[in-house]
Amino acid sequence: MEKAENSEKELNNMNKMFKEITGSGSKTAMGVLLARFLESQKPEDERICYDPYAAYFIGPEILEWTVQHPDEARILKEQNDRFFPGRNNSIAARVRFFDDFVKKSICESIEQLVILGAGYDSRAYRIEGLERIKTFEVDHPATQNVKIEKIKMIFGRLPGHVLYVPCDLETDDFGQRLIDMGYNPHAKTLFLMEGVSMYLQPEVVDRVLSFIVNNSGKNSSVLFDYFPQSAVDGSSGLGVGRNLRNQVSQLGEPLKFGIKEGTVETFLTQRGFIQVCNITGEDWKKIYFQGVNKDRIVDSLKSFVYAVVQ
Repeated sequence: MEKAENSEKELNNMNKMFKEITGSGSKTAMGVLLARFLESQKPEDERICYDPYAAYFIGPEILEWTVQHPDEARILKEQNDRFFPGRNNSIAARVRFFDDFVKKSICESIEQLVILGAGYDSRAYRIEGLERIKTFEVDHPATQNVKIEKIKMIFGRLPGHVLYVPCDLETDDFGQRLIDMGYNPHAKTLFLMEGVSMYLQPEVVDRVLSFIVNNSGKNSSVLFDYFPQSAVDGSSGLGVGRNLRNQVSQLGEPLKFGIKEGTVETFLTQRGFIQVCNITGEDWKKIYFQGVNKDRIVDSLKSFVYAVVQ
């Protein structure tokens, strides 16, 4: 009992320190951004993903803190690895998988890309070929305004192929916002939700999927990641599942949506999708973690799934 209490206290202290370091804004989004940044610093033959713009979106005060407090930064990383084994590796794999899927979709002639909850996603600015494809970044106005200023700083202007759609997915009619910004409901479109679905209410996820099915062209598709329902409702038998639920709640961004284990195909086919493909940690371990990376562990909770509009 004492060991469990000490462990919970350590997790609480870790969360408190992370909140203090990252300041305002989404803590989970910053955690993902830091993981992308750290992976991108590795040698080319070792890194799983590469995002040259991640560093621009990280507040300078965070990078300065890591330089000025190397021991605390090391302890924070060690705690993160212990409470959430393989999480950063899986974030890197997710970025890579989503990147690869976008590249494949470009080759298959998508006409539009919609990134829901875009946050500090940088695909529109670094994946070759997207400059020819109308790309909609849908995100909360507060986050989006910060990003727009960063993009102007990096490139000197906003790219012409990206349309920024300010929208709170939980309260606003994102579909109407998209259409108002020039979205074509008859075009072949790829929808991405990376690190988003789990923070939306189930009815909002249903609303998003319904819009995709009813307002996109033939062979349009959706790609998103999700957690099992047990991690969301607290019934997970895995320590990492309980730790995750506790952490995001303490950070003010609780989990709201999950899919019961083994039911994702049924979940999506019932909502009008076909060709459902689920990708687990074991799958992306085989795909990406070979050679020098073969001993890196991956997250046992998260899965990716893509499906095609029927």
